[in-house]
Amino acid sequence: MTEASNNPSDDQPKSENVQHAPIGARVPEKVARGIFCTGQVILDSPKEFVIDFLQGLTRPYQVVSRVVLTPQTVVELSDALGKNIDNYTKHFGAPAPVPGPPPKNRPTLAEIYENFRLPDELLSGTYANSVMIGHSATEFFMDFISGFYPTSTVAARIFMPAQQIPRFQTALQSSIQNHRQRFGKREE
Repeated sequence: MTEASNNPSDDQPKSENVQHAPIGARVPEKVARGIFCTGQVILDSPKEFVIDFLQGLTRPYQVVSRVVLTPQTVVELSDALGKNIDNYTKHFGAPAPVPGPPPKNRPTLAEIYENFRLPDELLSGTYANSVMIGHSATEFFMDFISGFYPTSTVAARIFMPAQQIPRFQTALQSSIQNHRQRFGKREE
């Protein structure tokens, strides 16, 4: 049995198991204040989901954050949202439902993106492989975290009105189900 050499001239790849603290994550200044979101669009492909967080309070409407997640992370996000909704309901009662768009006037994806400005810096999105969720009586927050060595970092911080969260979770569950039907359930 030979011992691995630490000589940098070796052509052998080096690997090391790295474990992260389960909760701690650095919060960059540009992310710390967070983004207020009034709507979401969920897109998927065989390997990832893209969630565009929209803000329709001012004109022009804007995509204010784009987060890229693996299918497994989206399942975990949906499950965690469900638990948070249950906790919220125990403390504050069920969130009031938000009326959806009338079925006849439901916009297509092309129409949505015609009306929403997507800044260049958001085109590729921000990757996250975990999410931390919390809430107050009026809003929920989600910290999307990129957990890479040496320090996990909050990649995006989103604030949403409590009334929108059940609809968002329903949209996530529907997207997960559609993803599984189209692409099959992958072994994680």
